[in-house]
Amino acid sequence: MSQWTPELRAQRVDAILSQAPVLPVLSIANVDDAVPLARALVDGGLPVLEVTLRTAVAVEAIARIAREVPGAVVGAGTIRTGAELAAVADAGGVFAISPGATEALYDAAQAATIPWIPAIATASELMRGLEHGHRRFKFFPAESSGGIGALKGFAGPFAEARFCPTGGIDAAKAPGYFVQPNVVTVGGSWMVPSDALASRDWPRIATLAREAAALRG
Repeated sequence: MSQWTPELRAQRVDAILSQAPVLPVLSIANVDDAVPLARALVDGGLPVLEVTLRTAVAVEAIARIAREVPGAVVGAGTIRTGAELAAVADAGGVFAISPGATEALYDAAQAATIPWIPAIATASELMRGLEHGHRRFKFFPAESSGGIGALKGFAGPFAEARFCPTGGIDAAKAPGYFVQPNVVTVGGSWMVPSDALASRDWPRIATLAREAAALRG
């Protein structure tokens, strides 16, 4: 898709992110963990999965999840270059998220076949994203960038923008974000604690996913 309109971008992002109240943010170091981890999260009611490109096996993990986990809606996080954006699409990822935004990424996103979600932390960054035709953003790092108060502040002058706040949010803080009208979903990793992942305790992760999915009510 060579030409994205602001409306089409927003529709595509909303169709993905609105499928679950929480977006698990995953760092997968062992590619063999990808499929059972994804299955546990999907079974727990969290089908939309962000696999961060922080490990050498991340793109392969996305490809395996896309092929082998029915019901999973898998994309990538920590996108920093146009080449990474293209690689994720080729692997079967259906969305991509960055921890920030650059002019090069905005250009690459215009030619991408999957929706890309830039991250913002300030009003100026948000205005730049809006100028580029984006209406949906990751708010990152959420807690250290003003949290709920910042989102309330954005709501007035930037009523067309909606967000996926990520960074420093846990099960206790998430409900406060859910009630903000400009929040589509909340990103976090609390449902995949490092000890559970290390021990491959998939039932525990599925239980934590169910608890996370129920937080929004």
